[in-house]
Amino acid sequence: MAVALQIFSYSRCSTCRKAISWLKSKNINYKLIDIIETPPSKDTLVKALNQLGDRKYLFNTSGKSYRAIGAASIRRMSDDDVIKLLASDGKLIKRPFVINNDGRIITGFNQLSWEELFLSLK
Repeated sequence: MAVALQIFSYSRCSTCRKAISWLKSKNINYKLIDIIETPPSKDTLVKALNQLGDRKYLFNTSGKSYRAIGAASIRRMSDDDVIKLLASDGKLIKRPFVINNDGRIITGFNQLSWEELFLSLK
């Protein structure tokens, strides 16, 4: 049985396209969510921060939105302010942003990490 995943993705993101292609090649079921139209909720982002342990794993640091705000400004923000900011602008969030069916969250696409996490659950 394939794993059901929620994938917050951006159609113009090449990393997201690679991740989706990989999922299709492994016959893993997923629900695709446009991260710009429907960013993860504040509660989901809090869970992600708690699981990932560092806000650097939540930010799309190569994006225009991030650069416009500036890394120094973001470093000075409280975690609450960071969560509010991320929830307000999906382009700030590292993508793909994935929620596994067991509630684990992973950001970005690294084939080895994904194989370890998702293929072991098939």
